[in-house]
Amino acid sequence: MIKKIFPLVFIILCCSSNKSIEKVYYNGVIWTGNKDNPCASAILIQGDKISFVGTDDEVLSRSTNEAEKIDIEGRFVTPGFIDNHVHFMSGGLQLSRVDLRNVKSKREFQELITKADNDLAEGAWMQGGNWDHELWGGQYPDRSWIDEVVNDRPVFLDRLDGHMGLANSAALSLANITEETEDPIGGIILKNSSGQPTGILKDLAMGLCNKLIPEPSLEELDLALQKATEHAHSLGVTQVHDMGSWSDLQTYKRNRSNGKLDIRIKIYPWYTNWKDIIDNVRKNGTGDGWLRWDGIKGMLDGSLGSRTAWMHRPYLPETGSKEKEILPTVGIITLDDTTGFKYLLRETDKANIQHTVHAIGDKANDWILKEYAKIREEHGDKDRRSRIEHAQHLSPSAIEIFANDGIIPSMQPYHLFDDGSWAHKRIGHDLLSRTYIFRSLIDSGANLTFGSDWTVAPLDPVKGIYAAVTRRTRDGKHPDGWFPNEKISVEEALICYTINNAYAAFWENTTGSIAAGKYADFVVHSSNLITASDDELIRSRVLRTVMAGQDHIFE
Repeated sequence: MIKKIFPLVFIILCCSSNKSIEKVYYNGVIWTGNKDNPCASAILIQGDKISFVGTDDEVLSRSTNEAEKIDIEGRFVTPGFIDNHVHFMSGGLQLSRVDLRNVKSKREFQELITKADNDLAEGAWMQGGNWDHELWGGQYPDRSWIDEVVNDRPVFLDRLDGHMGLANSAALSLANITEETEDPIGGIILKNSSGQPTGILKDLAMGLCNKLIPEPSLEELDLALQKATEHAHSLGVTQVHDMGSWSDLQTYKRNRSNGKLDIRIKIYPWYTNWKDIIDNVRKNGTGDGWLRWDGIKGMLDGSLGSRTAWMHRPYLPETGSKEKEILPTVGIITLDDTTGFKYLLRETDKANIQHTVHAIGDKANDWILKEYAKIREEHGDKDRRSRIEHAQHLSPSAIEIFANDGIIPSMQPYHLFDDGSWAHKRIGHDLLSRTYIFRSLIDSGANLTFGSDWTVAPLDPVKGIYAAVTRRTRDGKHPDGWFPNEKISVEEALICYTINNAYAAFWENTTGSIAAGKYADFVVHSSNLITASDDELIRSRVLRTVMAGQDHIFE
């Protein structure tokens, strides 16, 4: 029986550092994710690895008298969840910053930033955000929303998709953004009908403010990693693919060397660090079972919500907008040098660095799919496992290319829960029908993977599974599913969150399923996710996360 100690308290039961320690988990309903042994009731662990999976009798007969025996009490067990796309350090820092994720009015917006202002040191930048203007009708906020209540400190608050931010007048002044400031390449400074900056900065224009914000201390970074890890464990996440920075990699290396890294991380640092990435792999290899760094992250376009995803056809006109923005628009390409980007893709490919590139619009997806094909033609076939992050809107010709060319679609299903309520304001029905096409990609044979894009969406994989199998939207207008022909089953979603994700990080031999020889990373759930009703599914919670054989219990 899982022991109750304190309500809503995070508890870590640390095992001995002795790798020979033996544990038995029995009386469970185990979905292993292993095609050769799909169901079981018990797991035998030796140290941080699984040594046997089978029935209670089989496992108990193989264990020693000294083995710790844990009764799972008939609960449902899955492999540890893997998230294919997070901004892990940003998420850990965000846990201590202002969160506007569920704000539905200007009044709520101002109440929360006023409270945050009272808690900040004098002169410190206010950061965070996660606001979504669609929740209050679709009108962009402007700098007056902040200036009216916080005008004596610089404030910069991201939209939830990370492709747009709102600055107050103090921040705009520090960044020297005026009516005369031109849009940077790959970015947009939104201006009103009088030509004055509204405070909205899109994509690379956000860097005009971001570059002014002081870097957090090492202590703050280590604490953010700890908070992010604890949050992940509480949701059953044992591995993340981090779209991080070079600084994030240093934080992970420091904590790994100190024995404090308690989640498996495959990091894909930003593409401008490509020479350092190559050099790091040449000197230090690809990493180990806790931390891998043999990847690189690029970004081609913006987002649907910010009207900056790169499309073949123009966006639908904005209605009721007071901002001065050129229409029609097909979005933007966020690279300032496509020739240089093509070159670094080829140089990193020669060094066996895995590519993952953000592409949301259908034109952006077509561009990078063609580039991947050219690289393969020039350099020959090998096991690249190149990825496209989001793969959100696809042209008809793109769908089969993922499977045929072995390109991995790295998708985040909870986005459709948000986007499905307003996407029709941005694009027409034809392209909408090829948006978040989970069923089509699975049926084509693609290695579909799932994640969250945290903090853009909640880190909770169960919410992602719910979105993928129901395709319901937050406005309640699609009870049978938004484009329901693209629904998938719970088991298919579990595969996308486990073994498919492990494959996408070159970790399929040691993680992603519950099998002998793999790391002991698995999760005990309050509900059987496969047999649960939709309502039971979304209410399910994690009772226990086992990470490398160590228990993290939640009540």
